[in-house]
Amino acid sequence: MDDGSSPERRLVAVASLGLLPWTVLLFDGEASLVFGFGLVNTNPPMLVNVYEYLFVHTGSLPPRLQAWPAGIVLHAGALASAIGGIRGLEDARLTGGLLAFAGVAHAQVAYGLHRSFMGAGGSVAVVPLGTLATWAVVYWYYLPLARERGLGPL
Repeated sequence: MDDGSSPERRLVAVASLGLLPWTVLLFDGEASLVFGFGLVNTNPPMLVNVYEYLFVHTGSLPPRLQAWPAGIVLHAGALASAIGGIRGLEDARLTGGLLAFAGVAHAQVAYGLHRSFMGAGGSVAVVPLGTLATWAVVYWYYLPLARERGLGPL
């Protein structure tokens, strides 16, 4: 019986988070998207992958994006744990916890971008899509597992 929380479904949900833009910045009709794999800008249209951004184009990461690499590492750890679930090796506490903290990292990036662009004039919107989606996966898949297995006062 599939209760909607099979290891395969959890893996698809966690992997799908890596395909979404984690933060969407809309500024004066243009968009910048922060993904787990890189930054996408609409004007000019371009993709800068994570490696190039961290080690080629910048001497150090701007304060508004310092949590971005942490979010990438946390999501990768959650993905590895979810992959282990296919073989019955997933610890739901680990996967759910890594995802919850990845959501915090995404929120910090969104907040940093919001703060840095608020004083720039013009219309600005920052959407923390990664935070919302990540916490939804934790709530939908991992919180019920923690409650079901008696893993604390959740």
